[in-house]
Amino acid sequence: SPHIIESKSFKLYLNGFAQERIADAATLSATLMHDLSAAAGAVVNVQLRDAHANALPVVDLDGLLLDDQDIAIDHYGPPNADFLQADIAATPVAETLVSHLLRSNCPVTGQPDWGSVQIAYHGAPIDHAGLLRYLVSFRTHNEFHEQCVERIFVDLTQRCAPRQLSVYARYTRRGGLDINPFRSSTPATPGNPRTVRQ
Repeated sequence: SPHIIESKSFKLYLNGFAQERIADAATLSATLMHDLSAAAGAVVNVQLRDAHANALPVVDLDGLLLDDQDIAIDHYGPPNADFLQADIAATPVAETLVSHLLRSNCPVTGQPDWGSVQIAYHGAPIDHAGLLRYLVSFRTHNEFHEQCVERIFVDLTQRCAPRQLSVYARYTRRGGLDINPFRSSTPATPGNPRTVRQ
């Protein structure tokens, strides 16, 4: 889509329904799809779930965990794309990497936002230590979740030039909304798992 819908704006939009009487779930779904599609500049699909339906199972994000590397990290901001490197002389790989150490701060409240990030790519092997250092360098950065994911996607694209790239973040919930930005160079969309940290 040409536009993203920032989470705080979305939360305010949803709270605008607090004193509204809506005929049924289908009417609400159609209203949400219409309004969100207009804001995003592309078709947005909406799925409403019954609050009493079975809870989503708790799962781990697929991929190799970066967090257990025995490396020294001493840079916590601002985000530093110089940490990102790929071995362009090596055979291309298809790899999925995960970290639970992503943290940035809300630019409005200054409160910390913790997230898990899953990076799937096909291309020259990305240096794992450098990628973890890069992700940790968001710790003192003030930016909305969606902007952080966009920044990660753009920095990886510019520095490592993967043939395909997807960046998916699952943030801990604040204000009653799951915020799980996804940015990809492919048309595939991720599932909607619930991680233990959510």
